Amino acid sequence: MSENKIFNELSMLVTESRNPNTFDLDELDTENILIKMNTEDKNVPLAVEKEIPYIKQAVDYVTDAFKKGGRLIYAGAGTSGRLGVLDAAECPPTFGVPNTMVVGLIAGGYDALHKAVEGYEDFEENGVKDVQEIHLSPKDVLCGIAASKRTPYVLGAIKEAKRIGAKTIAVVCNPREQVHFDVDVAICPVPGPEVVMGSTRLKAGSSQKMVLNMITTAAMIKIGKVYENMMIDLQLNNLKLVERSKKIIMMASDVDYNEASDYLKKSNGHVKTAIFMALTDVSVENAHIYLEQNEGFLKNAIKQWKNDNNI
Repeated sequence: MSENKIFNELSMLVTESRNPNTFDLDELDTENILIKMNTEDKNVPLAVEKEIPYIKQAVDYVTDAFKKGGRLIYAGAGTSGRLGVLDAAECPPTFGVPNTMVVGLIAGGYDALHKAVEGYEDFEENGVKDVQEIHLSPKDVLCGIAASKRTPYVLGAIKEAKRIGAKTIAVVCNPREQVHFDVDVAICPVPGPEVVMGSTRLKAGSSQKMVLNMITTAAMIKIGKVYENMMIDLQLNNLKLVERSKKIIMMASDVDYNEASDYLKKSNGHVKTAIFMALTDVSVENAHIYLEQNEGFLKNAIKQWKNDNNI
């Protein structure tokens, strides 16, 4: 792509335009710089709110993929790529899923997490190659993240996913009518020009982070990873999470600390099983049976147990 064409493309983007509210940014004292930033940040949740119908479609695609043994793959460059890797990395400890279930691809590889590898994003073939290397399948969903909507690496990844037959999502921070590539659903929060022109790690990044949080959290809820509003499949990777697990068991089943500790031990550290045992007084083996019969949905398993026991 010629430099002139890239310049013309960037000139059309909201994310690359000047913010008329911050022309005086370099004249302000510290407090007023922060007030300007905070004022602009208030546009972020409003922009995301408008996209809920499209986020809902994305959640349904991802939920369906998870139920069929598929994966969610994020692909992005720079800030967008780092946000995808971050969301993917947080799913296993939060929801107890394998680290292969949500995967983050970033242009330039994991070195790009802590230092810029900007040139790698300029070639669609790099996105194609990275998608091929993880053996994307039609059961998977690929979510391309690009504030600008034009990042070649992301476009290449999306095109390859479409060729393979996977569902595709795009998360961009420019208007939907500017999305001219083929994608199953485009999520387009537009929080407006950045406080510092073109610095999409600001409002655009915040918008993208909110959207990714919504997609994975809602999908995990829909596959049974949450009871009421509590995490019940979290991994006990540190002392904080062990103690959090005990608190969850106490709150869900109205037992004391020592009882919660005992149930957690009997369940081999599986919070969902521990709660079921605490509420029903069944063995760990029977708890597993009920949970398996209800595809991991704790509330449904409890209802079945009550029906079986005429309670």
